[in-house]
Amino acid sequence: MSSSHQGKIEASKKSLTRKRVFLALAVFVGTIPVANAQGFKTLVTFNGSNGSNLTSGVVQGTDANFYGVTVQGGTNNEGTAFKLTPGGTLTTLYNFCEETGCTDGSGPSGLMQAIDGNFYGTTGTGGTADDGIAFRMSPAGKIQTLHNFCATGNCSDGVGPDGLVQVGNGNLYGVTTLSQCPDLCGTLFELSTAGELRTLYDFCSECSAGYYPSPLTGQAANGDFYGTTEDGGDYGYGTVFKATPQGDLTTLYSFCEANELNCPDGSGPVASPVQGANGNFYGTTFLGGVNSLGTIYEVTAEGALKTLYAFCSLPNCADGDFPASALLLATDGNFYGTTVGGGANGDGTIFRLTPTGKFTTLYSLAAIAGDGGPFGGLIQATNGTFYGTTGGYGSNGTVFSFSIGLGPFVETRPVSGAVGTTVIILGNNLTSTTAVSFNDTASQFTVVSPSEITTTVPEGATTGKISVVTSGGTLVSNIAFRVEE
Repeated sequence: MSSSHQGKIEASKKSLTRKRVFLALAVFVGTIPVANAQGFKTLVTFNGSNGSNLTSGVVQGTDANFYGVTVQGGTNNEGTAFKLTPGGTLTTLYNFCEETGCTDGSGPSGLMQAIDGNFYGTTGTGGTADDGIAFRMSPAGKIQTLHNFCATGNCSDGVGPDGLVQVGNGNLYGVTTLSQCPDLCGTLFELSTAGELRTLYDFCSECSAGYYPSPLTGQAANGDFYGTTEDGGDYGYGTVFKATPQGDLTTLYSFCEANELNCPDGSGPVASPVQGANGNFYGTTFLGGVNSLGTIYEVTAEGALKTLYAFCSLPNCADGDFPASALLLATDGNFYGTTVGGGANGDGTIFRLTPTGKFTTLYSLAAIAGDGGPFGGLIQATNGTFYGTTGGYGSNGTVFSFSIGLGPFVETRPVSGAVGTTVIILGNNLTSTTAVSFNDTASQFTVVSPSEITTTVPEGATTGKISVVTSGGTLVSNIAFRVEE
């Protein structure tokens, strides 16, 4: 492999700014140990042989266990896929680059579980062209390649795919972060679970829509995708965009609009926004803001943006800096997130933001304790607890839990669908379920296990939250299920 090609591949594993700052921050190791805040617990610390360097979060499986990937480490030092029980028992499911020439991929970048029960993900490198693959993995760890990127040689399908999301029609959507730049600097694509790929949109460095797109976080209430590009746009500092499932893309906002020093509205968003209960979208920028160390913003569906918080607003950046992951809308209506720098030890923070912009630092991570650098963001499991990963400041990375006392709920896969669509409901202690309803319209259901129910969208259902009645009380979905026409 030529050195130039290797450099291109390395860039495609993660967006360029994130990788550069990761390397820069990795030299800073906290020197002041802090006691774990109430509710924070390290579940597993990786040791290299079972994986290292976690840059994406975990996903809760229908069996109530957690699944994820490491970018490096494992038998071949090209990453692993793993299962982790809530109690912290780790099982390596797959070591990437098992096949000659790494045709099974290397450097995986996230998992999601589809309604067929399998996990789907991408790798930034490996495959027949060494430019990444999309794959399916059974819960037992059997890998099947669905698509080899850049297999045709012209890379019109992109290079370096980064994550997948599933929509109500069963297809998967994702982005690639690099290709033949400046003419093609990332793509938006649709992929069937059988491996049929369709490129929906081409990003380019000369385009006002921006380039180097961030991983998608899912569909909004209107069925569209809302995402960001790290670079480009009208001013060269990234964009927020809207894209339909058909690939029609609209730029909503270009960062550094005022073209002022430090870009007070933010710059370099490396994570896509999430939709709040009010219909607006909330996200972070990795850089920019009045302190040049990142922001949190709110943007309307029409593109009006408001900066809610600028990081490093407290002495010694005690509130954190460099937010590198998407925000999480939790069941209490607030947003939760992480930074990869700053905090009491300089190794990142966990924070909360209300929809009106009130910011609270909840926990400061410490590399000396092995938990610095949370690049992967947070999920909220159906027991109400947050789970996240750290990238490996001073260690090989960890998976942690963080509880603030939020109660249990249920979530659905997918989060939208037409009448008759099969829906999986994920939760805890579901064995005693007596009723399931879609926005007060009852549906028939089957209890598969204490953590899984299967049902279908009933006739007459309308968009709204799903309720599950159990002997212990009524559990409500974290977000509204969108009933498609």
